[in-house]
Amino acid sequence: MIKLTKEEYLERIKTKQSVSRFVFELGFEWKEVREEFIKIIDNLSSADLRFADLRFANLISANLSSADLSSADLRYANLSYANLSSADLRYANLSSANLRFANLRFANLISANLSFADLSFADLSSANLSFVNGTFTFNYGVKLKVV
Repeated sequence: MIKLTKEEYLERIKTKQSVSRFVFELGFEWKEVREEFIKIIDNLSSADLRFADLRFANLISANLSSADLSSADLRYANLSYANLSSADLRYANLSSANLRFANLRFANLISANLSFADLSFADLSSANLSFVNGTFTFNYGVKLKVV
């Protein structure tokens, strides 16, 4: 396991390289990079974020179009108004994530965990929801349980 410094972590995010929690260990506290991370995430289009640990991340309005977020941990993340069009979210854990008004057009959500996620007013046009699990809320507060 490679230990990343704060500077190395931020540079990897800027250059859209993996920060997988299975490859890298963080040698700092999240609160030390939070503000800088928010500035960088303005455009993470096509970023490689496979296996990334983004629990509780504030990704409001982030551009994650075509990003690879497969197997990412996005529990409790705030992705409201985020652009996740054509994003790869296979096996991602979106449990309790806020996806209100998110653009998920053509997103691949195969086997994603959407337990207690809020998808109110999200655009799921042409999204692949095969094998999605969990009970979640979508448009107009209607709850849907996928079995």
